Amino acid sequence: MKTINKISFNDIESIPQLVKDFLNQKIEGFEENIFSFDNFKKQIHLKQSSFTEEQREVLYKVFIDQSKNLSLSSGQKENIESLRRSDTFTITTGHQLNLFSGPVFFVYKILQTIKTCRDLKESFPDFNFVPVYWMASEDHDFAEINHFKTENNYYENNEKPGGPVGRIKISDTYFISEFEKEFKDSIFGTELILMLKEAYQPGNTLTTAIRTLVNRLFSEFGLLILDGDSIDLKKQISNTFKGELLHFSLYKNTKEKVDFLTAKYGKVQVNPREINLFYLSETRDRIDFDGTHYHIVDRNIQFTEEEILTELENFPEKFSPNALMRPVYQETVLPNLAYIGGNAEIMYWLELKDYFSKINIPFPILIPRNSMLFLKEKTLGKIEKLELKVEDFFHNFTTITNNKILNNNDILKLLEEKEDLLAKQFSDLKAAAETTEQSFGNMVKAEEVRQLKSFKRLKKRLLHAEKIKQTELLERLENLFLDVHPSKTWQERVYNFSVFFADYGYSWLETCLEEMEIRESKLIIVAI
Repeated sequence: MKTINKISFNDIESIPQLVKDFLNQKIEGFEENIFSFDNFKKQIHLKQSSFTEEQREVLYKVFIDQSKNLSLSSGQKENIESLRRSDTFTITTGHQLNLFSGPVFFVYKILQTIKTCRDLKESFPDFNFVPVYWMASEDHDFAEINHFKTENNYYENNEKPGGPVGRIKISDTYFISEFEKEFKDSIFGTELILMLKEAYQPGNTLTTAIRTLVNRLFSEFGLLILDGDSIDLKKQISNTFKGELLHFSLYKNTKEKVDFLTAKYGKVQVNPREINLFYLSETRDRIDFDGTHYHIVDRNIQFTEEEILTELENFPEKFSPNALMRPVYQETVLPNLAYIGGNAEIMYWLELKDYFSKINIPFPILIPRNSMLFLKEKTLGKIEKLELKVEDFFHNFTTITNNKILNNNDILKLLEEKEDLLAKQFSDLKAAAETTEQSFGNMVKAEEVRQLKSFKRLKKRLLHAEKIKQTELLERLENLFLDVHPSKTWQERVYNFSVFFADYGYSWLETCLEEMEIRESKLIIVAI
């Protein structure tokens, strides 16, 4: 494996402008929330003074309890113990409980979190930095997480949905037998199959499955795994939840920022609701307020103000944060300095800055995760043979294809020469027309538009004709695009990690870790 290029997010058209502006410090108020060692120094001071010894003790006990059935590495044990000390902080990433981890960027997020901790330890040797993976176990959209894809197959788990996905128990294991057929002859296929079988044993919950898998992959890197579906952690944020129920605090304190981002960048990633909480019973349902009662949407459950506050005090575990409240929950219960997430995550975190200030919680440093692309040498050879670069596949590829089809086309050259000549002739004619009556000048301008449009139609028709003539070249270009962008999207959003692990095992993880960028968000292209 060899890295052939690293492309800055600034040079990739499809990266959202909001993310680019954030990275380039073009959004006022977020200068101290981008990656820099000065910012980390400030963040350490802020979190050290605001995260109490009592909070650390609660967190320590939760980690001990949640990891009791795992085989922990010495690094993990040291990290858990170190969290009791005021000189230890976390760097966090989070993700849903996708079947067998889902798309491979799940792995990239975690590896970048691990490497960031290592980098910070070198820069701040007097402090400890612990990588944490936050499991989104309370999400309820099972259809969004119940599948994964390899190069050759689509795998799906068909459990009965309903309630927090982390509590769903495994009974359907058909996907395991199908997976075994695909990977039994791969170099590291046996190890992958054993991972899958160990994690998705009948009776395991999806939380247990992902915890088992992630621990198998990352235990030697010292990664800690945290499940927010915890009564002890929920108790620590109950006052914030109370403010949400009584005063719509998040909604009111994000409105100005949401309006600003909407005006400048269009629709925001997640729109705050008046109440950004769900209620957990047999299912997970949104809490709404009609001015008199709190209603559990789609359930025959309602509370008066006094009743719901009593419910919160006695059963905080029944209250679940939505996508916007989850970052607040995370930063409340962790001594966290930075969050590493995808572009969509970063964009909705940005909405929350003023709310964090209102509730006196330090807003973390935000780090858009790296992207990675693994391409076979054969594919790279085909790209080079066509005198293209991998970067071309991350620009407007329709334009690139059209240019390739019409490259050195004699008819196109002739058309462009005549078009330029016509434009010059009309320029001279318009200059002369200005000396006479206005209606004549307008007629000249209209005729210029009409005749130049005919050239555009001719070039469009020429392109169509050349595509028919050069069918083989067009097919090669389209196939190469699909090699780079399977299912017409980024590779990391389609393939599962097993596609790469099958041939390279843990050395693939080490390569990803080694090549991962920490201080700048990039697309890393690796030849295999």
